Amino acid sequence: MKIIELVDKVKKGETTARAQVEQSLAKAQETEEYHALLSLTAERALQRADEIDERIKKGENPGVLAGVPFVVKDNYLAFGAPTTAAAKMLENFQAPVQATVVEKLETAGAICIGKSNLDAFAHGGSTENSYFGATHNAVDQTKVAGGSSGGSAVVTALDVVPFALGTDTGGSIRQPASFNGVYGFKPTYGLSSRYGAVAMASSTDTMGCFARHADDVALVTSVMAGRDDKDMTTLPDYFEMQKSAGEYLKIGLISEAMGDGVDAEVRANVNDFADKLRAAGHVVEDVDMPSLKYALAIYYIVVPAEVSSNLARYDGVRYGYRAEGVKTLAELYGRSRNEGFMTENKRRIMIGSYVLSSGFFDAYYLKAQKARTVLINEFNKLFEKYDFLLLPTAPTPAFGLGENTSDPVKMYLADVMTVPPSLAGLPAISIPAGSSSSGLPIGAQLVGPMKSDAKLIALAGDMEGENE
Repeated sequence: MKIIELVDKVKKGETTARAQVEQSLAKAQETEEYHALLSLTAERALQRADEIDERIKKGENPGVLAGVPFVVKDNYLAFGAPTTAAAKMLENFQAPVQATVVEKLETAGAICIGKSNLDAFAHGGSTENSYFGATHNAVDQTKVAGGSSGGSAVVTALDVVPFALGTDTGGSIRQPASFNGVYGFKPTYGLSSRYGAVAMASSTDTMGCFARHADDVALVTSVMAGRDDKDMTTLPDYFEMQKSAGEYLKIGLISEAMGDGVDAEVRANVNDFADKLRAAGHVVEDVDMPSLKYALAIYYIVVPAEVSSNLARYDGVRYGYRAEGVKTLAELYGRSRNEGFMTENKRRIMIGSYVLSSGFFDAYYLKAQKARTVLINEFNKLFEKYDFLLLPTAPTPAFGLGENTSDPVKMYLADVMTVPPSLAGLPAISIPAGSSSSGLPIGAQLVGPMKSDAKLIALAGDMEGENE
C-alpha cells in the first residue's frame, strides 16, 4: 500500500494512526533477529498517534503524512530514545533538539517509531561497523545489509514501516537500497536541511529516504525539502512533485561503470533496465566518463579530511564518552577517543589528519579537490546532451557478513558507483532492477543534474510498473 492510500484510510476513519503504529511496533519486534533497530520510541509514538486520531475526530487535517509510521537512522537527533550514531562515544546521548527534517515530517503527521542501526558515525558500507553489532540483509541473513544506512533499508524492505530516513555521504542510502531491493534516494546537496544530523563530511552529507514505491519517495522528499535558517547550505525551495516525467528522455549509460570490475549479473540487470527504458520510448546511449575511475580515490581523500575535522569535537570533555581513571588532560583526550571510536572511525581520522597536514596538504587534499572539479565538469558536460545518466548502484549484490571486514580497500570499493554523484552534489536514486541467480536484489542508479530531483523520481515512478 502506498503512503497516500494509507493516509486516506486514516483520515476516513477506516483505520487509525494508533493501529498503524501498533502494527509497526509489532513488526519491529517480530523482526528483531535482523538487528535493524537500535531502539523503539513506542511511548512517544503511541501518544502522538492518539493526538492525530483526536485531531481527525475534530475534523482537523493533521497533514499529508497523517498516521504514517517511520524510522530514522540513529544519527538524526530525535526525541524518545538516545541518539547514538551506533557509537560507544554517544551511547547515552539524549538529543536536546530534533533534526529539522524530523520536525517537518512530524508536523506533516508522520510518527517516528524507532531509531535504526548504522555503521558508527556512518563510516562504512555494510553496517558491520556498528558498536551494537551488525544488521542482517532483509533477503538473506547471511549477507550484509549494506551501509551505512543499513538498518533503515532493512526495516523498509521488511515492511516494518512505509519509509525510513537515511543519510547519504557517498552512497549510504543508495547502496543498502540496492542490497535490500527498495528505492533509495539521495537528493541534490542542499535540498533538505542537515541541521540535527551527526556530521560526517559536510560537503557531501545529504538527508534522504528509503521507500518501497517511487511515489512514496516523492511525497516524503517534498515534506523534507526546503530552506532552513539553521542550515546555510540549504537551497531555496524548488521541489515540486511530478506525477510523470511526461516526455521522452535521453539517458547516458556510463561505459566505465559497466566494465570487468562489475559482477556479470549486475551488468545484465542494468542492461535489462536500460532496455526497459528504451521500450518505454526513451533514448539510452553509451557515454564515456574518463574521470569516473578516479572518483573513489578523490572521495577517500576529501571525506576523511572532513571526518577528522568533524570528529575533533569528541574529546571526552564537553559531551559523549569520557574515559575514567585518567590523570592528565592529554590522557583524557587520548583514552576517550581511543575507547569511544571504532577502528574504522580511527582509520578515517588518521587518513584525514595526514592529508591535511602541512607536509601533504598540497600533494593530496588540494590535488583531490582539483580532481573533484574535473569530475564535476565532466558531469556538467554530459548533462548538456543527456537528461540523466545510468549506472549500477553497486558493483556486486550484497556480500557475506564478515567477508570484507579485514580488507578496508575491498570494503571501500563497494561505494565505487555511488561516490561520483556525491562528490558533484547531484541527485541520484537506486531503483530495484532485478536480482541475482541466488535471489539477491540488484539496483540500477539514475543520476540527474542539480535540482532535477522531482523529474528523476518521476522517471523512477514511470518505470516502477516495468520492473514488477
